[in-house]
Amino acid sequence: MSSHFVDRLLDAIRRKEVAACVGLDPLIDRLPVVITGGQKSISSAGQAGQADMIRRYCLDVLDVVAPLVPSVKINIAFFEPFHSAGVAAYYDVVQQAAQAGLVVIGDVKRGDIGHSTAQYAVAHLSAAGPGGDGGAVPDAVTVSPYLGFDSIKPFAQIAQDESKGLFVLVQTSNESAEAVQGLELADGRKLVEEMGRLVESWAADPALVGQNGYSCIGAVVSPRDLASTDRLRTLMPHCFYLVPGFGAQGRTAQEVAYCFKKDGTGAIVNASRSVIYAYEKPAYRADFGDDWKRCVERGCRDFAHQIRSLAR
Repeated sequence: MSSHFVDRLLDAIRRKEVAACVGLDPLIDRLPVVITGGQKSISSAGQAGQADMIRRYCLDVLDVVAPLVPSVKINIAFFEPFHSAGVAAYYDVVQQAAQAGLVVIGDVKRGDIGHSTAQYAVAHLSAAGPGGDGGAVPDAVTVSPYLGFDSIKPFAQIAQDESKGLFVLVQTSNESAEAVQGLELADGRKLVEEMGRLVESWAADPALVGQNGYSCIGAVVSPRDLASTDRLRTLMPHCFYLVPGFGAQGRTAQEVAYCFKKDGTGAIVNASRSVIYAYEKPAYRADFGDDWKRCVERGCRDFAHQIRSLAR
């Protein structure tokens, strides 16, 4: 098996026969009551107790989805409100996901310069950090490029040295992003296209490209209109996409299909709330009642089925 991140990701996708990723965005107030004991128990649990509820819930979700999808995306923002206990829970979930054989993406969205970004890169991506103990870290992380290549370079170096990956924010799923990413440049192109061109220029370094033609520098691209998504896909041939926005955020199967190349590779689609909170949906509850894990399993199976049926 190749040590290159995207080669490993493609191997995992082929084994599970679906380019799907489940996002873990655990909100304490939306967890099953069997985990939390109810609002009164949440309120009295304190930070450490609430962080443990988040951790136990995520570990249960991992047990359900690990046989069905090749990857999970763990959003550190949902752990950080619980301070040190939350960060410890995040790394515990990262470790358990890796032990379950999943490709683990840390959704950390870091972006800085100089010593600051170098320390972020070590903290979030390097298994050979200052302690040298090879502790649990994700296989890849999300990063912000709007401070230029200075903000990306330390992550790219660790990705190259340690067979890791990164996904650079290019076109995000929030609607107000269009106010910035959709700005028109003097030559008529949009800012998002120039960002795509820049990211491709960083990604195309032969030292970063694996056996399947993809760089360890990938991109976060949420589809908007089909023409612009197709244009971005053409602009970034070496970039593997992490595609947010499917499911609860309203991106359709037809839209996300244009994030893939015509050979069916080049992207993995993420769904978070539509899967991990499937037990809130009346249709699933009608079938499985209060068995929240079976609801999540069905939600994950339905998500995977939709991604398998994508066609441009």
